[in-house]
This record gives sequence, structure tokens and C-alpha cells, in this order.
Amino acid sequence: MTQHSTGAPELMPVLSRGKHRTPRSGGCFMEFASYLAGESWSDHPSCTHPTLASMARMVNDCTSDAARSRLTTLIPSVIGLRGDDPRVELLVALRAATQALPVASMERQRALAVGILTCERNLAGMDAGSSANVTEQVREAFRRAPDTERWARDFIGFVGSRPRSKFTTHTAESILRISVPGIAEACVPDTDARLYDLLARAIEDCTRILGAPATARSASVPVLR
Repeated sequence: MTQHSTGAPELMPVLSRGKHRTPRSGGCFMEFASYLAGESWSDHPSCTHPTLASMARMVNDCTSDAARSRLTTLIPSVIGLRGDDPRVELLVALRAATQALPVASMERQRALAVGILTCERNLAGMDAGSSANVTEQVREAFRRAPDTERWARDFIGFVGSRPRSKFTTHTAESILRISVPGIAEACVPDTDARLYDLLARAIEDCTRILGAPATARSASVPVLR
């Protein structure tokens, strides 16, 4: 791969699904991020919060080949977006679940509804940075799928006497694995646009908590040729 003097590649591989050994065989969203951040080529770079990076990989893989290139505009905004604030996992998972709930298949909706209430409950004990936004997300999701809220509250009430497990990275990952494919496989128009919007909004959520890194403002994606 030829290089300009600035270190930016003259030709960038096209975004594609999965993991790639080298840029010559293509690259996924987070592999591009690793390259632009100056890290070793990897789909698990240290430049981005792991939960947000996980969402980015799923959105990359679930987006159609025809629409995936649009995601490149979001790559610079995840570079340097990292930190150990426990709200990040909750907000990313909540964003995914609330956007997926109204369009996901019935078999996914109940799990998503429980996930939403779990995230909301855990965030209630923290300064979420924007509690009004959290409440609005939850209310809008349940407004569009009211039966799921009733079921989820009944379910949580039934198991409420049992010890509540701690919200972990695994919990967030489980919610993402239901949410992102749930949007991609939904019987609604413009699933690619919905996936793009999901990732863009999750990045905004994380930026409110972690702050916009200087790298996000200065990095740019080379033009695909």
C-alpha cells in the first residue's frame, strides 16, 4: 500500500464484513479506526471504548454491502473515545435496545424490554449526564411497543425477590447481540439507515459522558478510490 508523506494511505480498502488479516484484504469499521489511530491493525483497538467498539463491529457486519461505505464518515469520531466510566456500557446498551425494540421481531422484544428496564434502573443510581434524555428514550420506545413494557415489568416483579445480578460488560454485549441484528432483520424499510443512526447516536451518547477527544476533531478518513 503506497503512502503519502503524511502517513495517510493513497488507497484505502473498502469496508467489508468480518476480521481481516491485513488492509489489502479489506477492513472493517474498527480496523480502519485502529489504522487511523496509529495502532497495530486490529478490530479490537485500544483507541475506542470496548462496548462502543463492539456495537461498531456489529453495525459494520449487519449493514448491507451497498450501504456500508457510508459508515466511514463516523470512524474519526470513535478514535480516542475511551474511558472507564461505568455509564458508557449502560448508555450504549440502552441506545441499542430502545432503537431496536419498536422494530424487532416479537421473539426479541421481550428480552429487549427487560434490557431497557435493567439499564434504566442501573442508570437511575448514577448521574447519567442527561437523565432527561434517558427517560425520553425509554418512554418513546415503550410508547411504540406498550405490551412489551407491561410484560417486562411483570417479569421483573416476578423475579424481583431474587438477588439482582450486577450489570456487566457481558450484559451489555448480550443486549447488543439482540438489538443490532434485530434492527438489521426487521421487516421495515431503510434498515441500513437505522443502523447508521444507531451508531451515530451511540457515539453522541458516549461523547457526552467521555468528552470529545482531540483526535476525533483532527482525524479524517482518506477518500476511497
